[in-house]
Amino acid sequence: MLADIAHQRSQSLLRQRKVLLLAAAASFVTNIALFSALSSKDREIVLQPIATRPLTISSSGVEADYLELVTRDVALMLLNRSPAGLDYWMEQILKLADPAAHGALKAELVKIVTEQRGSDVSQAFVINGMTVDPKGLTSEVEGDLKTFVGGQVIASETKRFRFGWNYAGLRLSLTSFALVHSPKEARP
Repeated sequence: MLADIAHQRSQSLLRQRKVLLLAAAASFVTNIALFSALSSKDREIVLQPIATRPLTISSSGVEADYLELVTRDVALMLLNRSPAGLDYWMEQILKLADPAAHGALKAELVKIVTEQRGSDVSQAFVINGMTVDPKGLTSEVEGDLKTFVGGQVIASETKRFRFGWNYAGLRLSLTSFALVHSPKEARP
């Protein structure tokens, strides 16, 4: 009689183990499915009130509106400078730099700081137009670049600047900037 009771209990425990093993396996498969669904889904962040309408940033790519707004802000920050704020100016631009391009951008900025430090030369940039290429991650800004010595305007020219970007992990970062020479300015 004791053997029958022991046999029934062992069978009951065996069934409980099987049910527990099936529940654990189902939980594991469910977790794997959820993880793969979450990792393959595009991430989005809604930015507001940056513009007149809400902007969405997605991991699937950068939108033209967002690239335009970032280009505008970076162009104004980069091209409006005075000797009094050069260290802050360089620090803020380097915060936007892509890690892979940080060294090259810093070298360019150090050249500008070295040339301008200790002088009375300032510059101001007024944007007249902009083109953006979200697929190629480039943008161009055209505008009037005014150069001042003290309070006197010594030069006012229309210039075009090209910006290169990298988009990774919902972060748009600066990789390059350069003056675009027009065909009549090009050297032989």
